[in-house]
Amino acid sequence: MASFTERMACVFVLWLAVCLSGTWAVDKGNFKTCDQSSFCKRQRALKPGESPYRALLETMELTNTRLTLQLINDNNKVRLLLELYRLQGNITRVKINELKPLKPRYEVPDVLIREPPTEPLSLLSQDENGVVLSLGSESQRVIVSAQPFRLDIMEGHEVLMSLNSRGLLAFEHLRMRKDTFSYKVTSTVASVWDNIKRVFTSQAEPEAEKKEEADAANQAETAKEEKEAEEEKVEDGMWEETFKSHSDGKPNGPSAVSLDFSLPGVEHVYGIPEHADTLRLKTTDNGDPYRLYNLDVFQYELYNPMALYGAVPVMLAHNAQRTTGIFWLNAAETWVDISSNTAGKTVFGKMLDYVQGSSETPQTDVRWISESGIIDVFIMLGPTPKDVFSQYASLTGTQSFPPLTSLGYHQCRWNYNDQEDVQAVDAGFDEHDIPYDFIWLDIEHTDGKRYFTWDPHKFATPKEMLQGIMDKKRKMVAIVDPHIKVDSNYKIHNEIRSRSFYIKNKDGGDYEGWCWPGSAGYPDFTRADMRAWWASMFAYDQYEVSIESTSHMISILAGALCHGFD
Repeated sequence: MASFTERMACVFVLWLAVCLSGTWAVDKGNFKTCDQSSFCKRQRALKPGESPYRALLETMELTNTRLTLQLINDNNKVRLLLELYRLQGNITRVKINELKPLKPRYEVPDVLIREPPTEPLSLLSQDENGVVLSLGSESQRVIVSAQPFRLDIMEGHEVLMSLNSRGLLAFEHLRMRKDTFSYKVTSTVASVWDNIKRVFTSQAEPEAEKKEEADAANQAETAKEEKEAEEEKVEDGMWEETFKSHSDGKPNGPSAVSLDFSLPGVEHVYGIPEHADTLRLKTTDNGDPYRLYNLDVFQYELYNPMALYGAVPVMLAHNAQRTTGIFWLNAAETWVDISSNTAGKTVFGKMLDYVQGSSETPQTDVRWISESGIIDVFIMLGPTPKDVFSQYASLTGTQSFPPLTSLGYHQCRWNYNDQEDVQAVDAGFDEHDIPYDFIWLDIEHTDGKRYFTWDPHKFATPKEMLQGIMDKKRKMVAIVDPHIKVDSNYKIHNEIRSRSFYIKNKDGGDYEGWCWPGSAGYPDFTRADMRAWWASMFAYDQYEVSIESTSHMISILAGALCHGFD
């Protein structure tokens, strides 16, 4: 029997573990949930049902390379443009955009290695209910249903995938805000006009006067209802929302897009990295969806759908007969909901269904919700896992071979405090006869977090330090983060501002955030000219104190916002 001391020791260890787990757990308050992200909350509130979208078959145009077709939302009469392509390699591309947007909506550049080559589409049949198109082989086709709008991709008698089968297509159109000021002006003008009419129609019949008064009252009531509805939308975060101390204004209103995909015969789906979860994705009916949004999450939880450093909007669906994939080409914040009709069933329960001859086919339903942009989705039809990976690679390219130097041992931590610290670590490897090829410096080597510079006190003679590393046939990497200190005495900041390379805010000015340097600007890496200029700053004649063949300066695109904040 354990002694009292041993029992108390166990209790103490357990208590210490609990305390440490609380200390090192992620601070969830710094990261949004779906309920705190207005577009996610708004779209997720829509329940499966009859879709308001209808395909206008009379607008259909079919060329050798694509089908175009207008969709209309019968609730608000906004029209969308559907484009459907058959691509080489057994891929189908579906694009949906506003037919006449208030301004161009964002479409992702640079991800596709080229404009995907198409193959001819052919019309198999058409009636008032929809159209059927061939996807090449005799057995593979796509059915476009008109009301409600729906797409079914079939092979033989088998449905491989359905789009909008649950009626969760949503496309928030850009709009001008009817603010309080314009409402008041309109009301005042209407009131003045009514008074003028009364003066000049004083001899009018009493019945006409009553009718006119009734019309005015109805108009006033309608305006009041519109104003109340607009105010309710504002409260819902459609025009502006706040998270912690951060405010996000939306001058053209909400712009979220959403589409559901049904996968008959599929129990398991995989992918959408990066999440600290199992390879097989879980259903999200009783919690948050999986979030795709690049964040600097220093301490994360296991088995949690919250976002991490990277986001890859690719999902694979797999069963014993076939593998398919969905590539959702959208760079905005995205949430992915997953549900399944077999979720919660035990292995015994599934065996019982099989023995009893249950006719229920397993099905997984997936819904993608993005804050803005357009719907641009590539449906990779496999049929094998290898085929799906090849199809994805044909769109975005294959992985480059890493440089040989990257395969050696790299010594890195945040942070080496000064040159003496670096020399001590370097000497320690020699003392213990441990080989290494690279040593990294984090952000503290810079002059006040001004990247491409050296701290004049802690790293007073960087050239000597670099030479000492080089003499041992080792190399050094100095980190460069993509947020630039707002400082009029800082060459890099002045150059980026003069070239107008910073990301802009809603008013057209340079956006400023808060990161390691304090007030910081963010270079717009979506611009090719910005990327080219940024790359040029790593040249030996541009980067302060860099020695050829010794110092590899690498730009690390870390979290776009900053450590610990959404």
